[in-house]
Amino acid sequence: MNRSKAAGLPRRGARLLAGVLAAGTVVVGAGTGTAAAAGPGGAGSGSAGACAGSGPLPRACAQPGDLIDVTLGELHPTQAVLGFDQVFYKLGRYGSDRDEAAGGFNKRFDDWCETNGQGEAASVSPGARLDDPASFTCTVPLGQETGKSIAPMKTAVIGPGGKLYLTDGHHTLTSFLEGPDGSARLPIRLRVTDNFSSLSTAAFWQRMTAGKKVWLRDENNRPLGVDQLPDRLGITHFRDDPYRSLVYFTRDIGYEVPDGATEFLEFSWGSWLRGKHDTSAYDLTSPGPYLDLVKSASKSMAALDADAVVDDGKTAGQLGRIAEWNGGKKETGGEFAKLSKPLTDAKPGKLAESLAYKATVGRAPACTTRITGVRNGPLIVTDGVTCVDRAALRGPVTVRAGAALVLTGSTLEGPLQSDRAAAVRVCGSGITGPLVIGRTTGTVRFGGPGCTANEVTGAVVLTGNTGGVQLAANTVTGPVACSSNAPAPENTGRPNEVRGPRSGQCAGV
Repeated sequence: MNRSKAAGLPRRGARLLAGVLAAGTVVVGAGTGTAAAAGPGGAGSGSAGACAGSGPLPRACAQPGDLIDVTLGELHPTQAVLGFDQVFYKLGRYGSDRDEAAGGFNKRFDDWCETNGQGEAASVSPGARLDDPASFTCTVPLGQETGKSIAPMKTAVIGPGGKLYLTDGHHTLTSFLEGPDGSARLPIRLRVTDNFSSLSTAAFWQRMTAGKKVWLRDENNRPLGVDQLPDRLGITHFRDDPYRSLVYFTRDIGYEVPDGATEFLEFSWGSWLRGKHDTSAYDLTSPGPYLDLVKSASKSMAALDADAVVDDGKTAGQLGRIAEWNGGKKETGGEFAKLSKPLTDAKPGKLAESLAYKATVGRAPACTTRITGVRNGPLIVTDGVTCVDRAALRGPVTVRAGAALVLTGSTLEGPLQSDRAAAVRVCGSGITGPLVIGRTTGTVRFGGPGCTANEVTGAVVLTGNTGGVQLAANTVTGPVACSSNAPAPENTGRPNEVRGPRSGQCAGV
C-alpha cells in the first residue's frame, strides 16, 4: 500500500490525498493500493476484497489518519448543544465585507482552507462561494498537505453502516452551513480518528462513550441519551449553552488550547464555570455586561492551580489554564482588549460582531403546547403557540387567527395553511405539500438568521402578511408566489433554490 505519514497524527497513518476525493469514498494513498481489512480493534468492516484495488473505496475501509471528502449534510453530531454566540460571531464576520474592504479575503475562505487541511486562502475570485471550491484557492495545494496543515482539520468517526459522526468542529461546520453560501451540499474534508463500522449500534455508542467521543449533556449540564442527539447539522437542531459561548470568549485570556487537546475541552471548562458564575445575572445582549462576565470568568480560570480538577478528572493544566490572566497584560492590552473593541472600530472584537449578528436573530414565541414524536391526522392550532419539535406530522396543519406555529427540525407530510395567524416559524424542517400563509400579523420565518433552511416539495404562497417575512436559503420544488406582503419578503442575502416559477414579490428572492 502506498501510505505516507504526517507528523503529529496517529501513527497508524495520516494518508495525504493527491486530489479531491470523490464524495462518499476514501482514496488510499496517491495512486493504487489496498486498505487494511478489519483488525481486532474493531476498525473497518470491509472485506479484503472490498478494500482492495485502485480508485475510490467504501468508507468502511477508512483507517485512522485518512482524509475523507464529505458534504455537511452527511454528518451526524456527537453533541446536542452549541454556544450560539460563537456561531453568531462567525456568521457576522462571514456576512460582512470588512475583510474585503481592508484588502483581504472574507474570513470564511480562510476558515474553509484551514478546515480542509490547506492553510489559508491564497486567491478568491469575484463572486466566489464555498460551495464552489474552484472559485478560490488555498495556500497548501491538495496533495501537498503537511502535519502542520492537517492538524487543525476537524475529525470524524466511521460508525455502523459507514455513517459519519463528527467529533470535532460542530461550531465551525454549523457556521459554514448557516453562512452566506452554506447548504447541506457544501463539501469539506475531515480526518478520520477511528473506524467502528464493524460494531453494532449499541456497541458503537458504548465505545464512543467509553472513549469520551460524545458529549451527552444538555444546555443545563443534565445527562442526555444518545437518542436525544441531533441527526444533522444546523443551528436549529442544537440547543444553546451560554457557558460554551463564554468559554470561547475567554480563549487566550483565561485558557489556551493545549497541544493534543481532547474533544469537548471547552465543555469541560463550561461545566466548571457553571458552578462559579451565573450567566443569567448578566445581560448577554449588551457588550458591557458580557465583557464583565468574560473578565470575571477568565480570572477564575487563570487563578486555578494547574493540578486542580476541573471536570471528569481533567485538571486545569490539562485543559490549558493560562499561566497569567490575559497573558500578563492589563485589560487595556492583550487579547482582552482585542475582544473589547466595539463594532465601530476598524477591527471590532469578536464579542461585538457576535452581538451585532445576534440582534438580527428573531426570538421564537414562547411555547404553550409542545408536540414531539409521530402524529397522524390533522393538526389544527386554534390558540396559543404550538411548538412542533423533532416530530413527524402526517396530515394537514391549519393555524387559525391569533394562534402561532413553530415547526422545528420536523417533517410534515401534508399541506400547511394559516390565515391571520400571530406568527409562523418553520426552521430546519422538510415539508411535502403546499404552504399557504396569509395575513399573518406577526413574523413569518422560513429560514434566515438563527433559523436553519427548509426543504419544501410543493407550492409556497405568501399573501398579505404584515409582520415581516423572511424566506432564506430554502430549497423549494414547486412554484413560489408572493403578493401584498408589507414589507416585501427578504432572503437576508441567502437566495432560495427554487425548482419552479417565481412570481410577484418573490420573483427575485
